[in-house]
Parts: sequence; C-alpha cells; structure tokens
Amino acid sequence: MLANEQVGIGRLAVASSGPAFHALVDGETATMKAWEDFVSGSRRENLPVRDVVIRSWARCQSFLVDARADAAPVVGTDLVEALRRDNRDLLQAAATTLAEAANLLAGTRTVMLITDANGVVLEAAGDRATMNAARDISLACGGQWGETCAGTNGIGTALASKQPVLVQSAEHYCAGIKGWSCAGAPIHDPVDGSVVGLLDISGLKQSFSGQALALAVVAARQVEWNLARQTEAEHVRLLEACLEDSQKYAGEGLIALDARGRLLFASRKAAHLLKASLGSELPPLNRGTKLPLVGLEGGAGGRLPVPSDWVRPLMLDGERRGTLLVIPGSASSRPSAGRRAVPDESDHSRCRFADIVGASDSLRAVIGQGERLAPLQVPILIEGETGVGKELFARAIHGHSAVAGGPFVPFNCGAVSREMLGSELFGYVRGAFTGAAAEGRIGRFELADGGTLCLDEIGELPLDLQPYLLRVLEEGVLYRIGDNVPRRVSVRLLAMTNRNLRQEVAAGRFRRDLYHRLAVTALRVPPLRERHGDVLRLISHFNNLLAERHGRAPVRFTAASLDLLQRYDWPGNVRELRNVIERAVLLSTGGTVDVHDLPDELRDACGGLETGGWPSPYPAVAGPAMPISAPAGPVPMSLTVTEQRTIEDVIAATGGNLSDAAAVLGISRSTLYRKLSQHGIQRGVVRRGRADRDGGGFDRT
Repeated sequence: MLANEQVGIGRLAVASSGPAFHALVDGETATMKAWEDFVSGSRRENLPVRDVVIRSWARCQSFLVDARADAAPVVGTDLVEALRRDNRDLLQAAATTLAEAANLLAGTRTVMLITDANGVVLEAAGDRATMNAARDISLACGGQWGETCAGTNGIGTALASKQPVLVQSAEHYCAGIKGWSCAGAPIHDPVDGSVVGLLDISGLKQSFSGQALALAVVAARQVEWNLARQTEAEHVRLLEACLEDSQKYAGEGLIALDARGRLLFASRKAAHLLKASLGSELPPLNRGTKLPLVGLEGGAGGRLPVPSDWVRPLMLDGERRGTLLVIPGSASSRPSAGRRAVPDESDHSRCRFADIVGASDSLRAVIGQGERLAPLQVPILIEGETGVGKELFARAIHGHSAVAGGPFVPFNCGAVSREMLGSELFGYVRGAFTGAAAEGRIGRFELADGGTLCLDEIGELPLDLQPYLLRVLEEGVLYRIGDNVPRRVSVRLLAMTNRNLRQEVAAGRFRRDLYHRLAVTALRVPPLRERHGDVLRLISHFNNLLAERHGRAPVRFTAASLDLLQRYDWPGNVRELRNVIERAVLLSTGGTVDVHDLPDELRDACGGLETGGWPSPYPAVAGPAMPISAPAGPVPMSLTVTEQRTIEDVIAATGGNLSDAAAVLGISRSTLYRKLSQHGIQRGVVRRGRADRDGGGFDRT
C-alpha cells in the first residue's frame, strides 16, 4: 500500500510543509537559541518555537530529563522479547507495512519504527545504513523513546499528545539527538480507540523530507486497518468458541471477554446475576467495555472479585485468547468445596416427547415408538448418527416412564479413560487403588437407583467391562471396585450409540449376549437429511430460543440462505444446525442473514454462493422462510406470482399453521389472511405439483 500511496503523499505533505514549516527549517538557528534560553531558564515566554514543542520541553523539564543526553536508554533483551510477545497483534498488523518500508525507504536515509504504547521500539525497517547509524542513539529495538526517558522526539511527543507530530532537529530536547528529525503517528485500537503503539519515520536532518509526517500518518492508518481486520476475525473465533460451551450452561449467565478483558458478549441474565452475586453496581455491558473485575486476566484492574470457579478459558489454536465467565443462576447451582455434584439431570420441562421439534413422517414414527416403549420396564437401545438428538429421546422416555419421578443420570462411556470407566460406573471404596478418594465414591448406577441411567456411546465400553454391565442388568446387583459387599440397584437402562452394534458384534468388539440384553427394544432416530420439512421448523425453533437466551432479537434469513440451509446435507445433524443458527444470532450485524454470513463449509458443500432459489418478495424473512427450488431454466415471474408461491411454500413448511406461517413471513395474521384471499389460496387443499416437491401444498381457487 505504501508504494501506491506515495504518489499522493506530496499533496498530503503540502499542509505540513507550508510557510510555517519552512520557517522552522530555515530558522534552525533561532530554534537552537530558544532551546538554550529555555534550558538555562533565562527566557521562557514568547519563544519562536511551535506550541507543541514548548509544551513538550516543559514536560521534559518537569520529568528532570537530562538535556545533555546523547541517546535514549535501552531495555534488556529479555524485556524486549516479552514486550514483543505482549504486542504480537500489533507487530502482525504492521508486518506488511514494514516489509514495504524496507524497499520503499531504501536509499532515502530514513527508517520506519514500530513502538509499543510506552514508546519502546519493537521493530524497525528501512535504509540499512541509516539503521546502523540510528543504533548510536538507541533508535533501534529496545530503545525507550517516551518523553520521560528521551525528551522531546517524534515518538514520545506523539504518544504524549495522542496526535501525529513532526519534530525537526533542533526541536529535540536532548542535545545529542538534535542531528535527527522524526515524525510519529499513534496507532489506535480498533475496539476502544486507545493508543496501542506508534509508527515513526526518522532520519538524519540533512536528508529528512517534509513528506515524512504524511507518510507516517498513512502508514499508521494501514496498520490500524490490518489490526481491525485481525481483531474482528479473532472476536468471531472467540464467539464461536463460546458457542461450543454455551449449551452446557443453560440457566446461567454468560459473559465472553477477549484477551484484554473487553466484553464480546453478555447473555440477558448476566448483568442481573453478576450484580446479585457481587452486590455492586456495574458499568453498562456494552461491547468493547472493560469490566472492573479483580483476578481476571486482561481485565481492567478493577474492584469486583471474581470467584475462580466462574472462569473458563476460551482457547484458540491451543492458546488462551479470551475468557468465558459462567455466573451461577442461583446459589444452589454452585456445589460446595470438596463435594461432588450428583449428576441427576432430571428436568421435567425437558422430558417430554412434545418438546422434540419436528413433524416429518420419519420423526413422528420414531416418537410414536418411543411413546409406546416408555412405560415398559425394559432396556432400550437408541441408535442414530452423531447430533441427531438421541438424548432428547432418552429424556422423553424417562419422563413418560414409571420411574419419571426418579433421577435421570446421563454418562458418556467415551468421555473418560478406559481405566476410569469401571470406577465411574460402579464406584469404589476407600483404598481401592492409588489416587482413590479417601471416602470412596458411588458410581453412576447407584446415583441412578430408582430412576434412569442413560449410557451414551455404549460401543466404546471395553470388552473386559462388558460382563460386569451384563451382570448388573441381569441381577440388579453390583460390587464397587475394591469391595466384596453386593449392592442392589433398580435402574432403567437406556443405551445410545452412533455405531452399528451388530457389526461390532460380528467383528468381536462387542459381546453378543450384552447386545441382545441392551437391544430388547431399539429406536433409530433418523438423521436430519431424512426429516423432510423439519429443517425450517428447527431453524424457527432455535432462532427464537437462542435469541431469547442471548438477549437479542431473532435474525431474519434471506430466501437464498434458507435455500442453502435446506440443501445442505447436515452431517452433524441437529447439533450442527443449532450451532449454525446460534452463530447467526450472535454474529449477525444487521439482523439479516444472507448466504455469505453462513459458514464456509455450508457454502462449499452446496456449490458456493449460487443457491438456485427464487427471489423472495420480502427483503428478508424473520425466522425461517420456505426456500423455493429453481426450475430447470430461468422463468420470469412477476412479484405477485413470487409472493403467492412464497406464501404457499411457507404454509406448507409450517404444516398449515397460519400463526407460524405469519411469524415466518414477518407479517401479522390479519395481513396473511388478506393475502390468502387476495391470491385465492385455500388452506388444506393439496396441489400435486407442490406436494411432489414439498410433501404438501395448496391450490388456488
């Protein structure tokens, strides 16, 4: 960019090279005399020097800066490396500019430097001979050029005044630096506008150009632009990392902060819970605000203590780059020290078949099977791909069973090491093995006594543990590890797997007798690609649910984005769809989600940005709108016909529910009734052409 900007820099420099500027150059002798009068104290008023320089000289004198110094002080190598690590985002943003400067400034007898917010030089590039000469005055990595250290200079004075500054030779405060001229421009943080560093251009006074200040300003703006792009990209990734964790903390307040302790996101409950927990007033939870929290890495060095068990790191590329605060919804939600929380996750509001979203034939068939099997006291094997919602079915079966009043205890057999599985399932007694808790521990079977134990990824259970599980199922008796006392339990077992256990049995990786005991009855939850019409229903459900959870308005999806969401194969199924919608709710800037706002993998899998959908008659659709498949060739359509077909498709997608259809279209029910009458659409009359494509539709009279 610098090479391209150089052509226009001459114009920019005119403002800084007018009569006043030339007077400074021609009046170097007068400036030198004024400096001598100032430092000796013989004259302080009406000196022929610019105000910015006089104010700086006054500050230097108050700082007791040595006017006879001939170089800036230098920090140690270890500290320089630490400062470079702390300012790596700044250096990354400046890398391109410095690389261009190495070529642009070659032969000009000038150098470009990047400093931190305190004026310590972190990097330099430019004319090689001048860089060698600059080391004589410590104008190189490690040099401390703040005004308190090196007096008036382009770096320190620009940082002190928070504006671009040109300091010509005699205007320097320290005598040994007056052979140089320099121009510094502060670099501002893109989030809060604070000064995070400075870009300086320096050279020997004989060859220094009046264009340097303009060039420094242009280059500093380029660094700021790069820094803004970097920061935005990192904030997006941090929010995505937050999304991965948010599903685990329903009912709790969530606050996401970046590495500098600035607010990225706060859920609706966060402010209320934070105030109730800490008992203090808080600043508004606006994006970019630094929270005054004690004990928080990168925080504002504040006054409010944060319990350590609230803090979760947000990791990027294996490194902590942010913080997630998880604020308990109530005092009872925080287990006391030394007490292991009992993983009973019974929640009657989540244990109903009616809460499973979807109306496709394949899903309704499985729900019907589940409703019939739930009251029976037999094990059930729930099969399905990752992310289809197997645990939703397990919870619903528990909620409709004879043990619905007992605990619901989920456990993932693939989430712990092979060595720990036995102790997690069956418990252990004191001294059972090295590292065992002194008081022993009860296992998941005993925790689930009188209720339901839900074992996920049952196919991960090692062969040598499978006989013990079979014994508990057959006899209702278990032994804790290290104990010879039988313990009777009454547990309804639900097992879940994304593997084909019949193939595992055939391969010898799963016991045949255990398989037949687990699969007395079985349910197969269909993948999302087989649930025709349910994608739109789930989009609407998650859009409203997650918007309310995060304290935001539901986003509006364009017809093209909805078309892509329907055509995508969803290998991650409902879980992946939920994450995509949550990402859209959190990251949408204008409240509207178009194709380019969706993750790259969706666009790539569906052939890029071309969706082939009909144009929507509305600018965007609140919640889901039925995407319309394109015909074989382009067919011109009027807005009236397009609107008519869109309304038909949305009503078909919502199963004829006009309230849902109106919400999807972003209009009132009365407006929808008027449009039905206007277009002659009768609800409930199937039109074959639509039915073939969407599984249902409407005729016009």
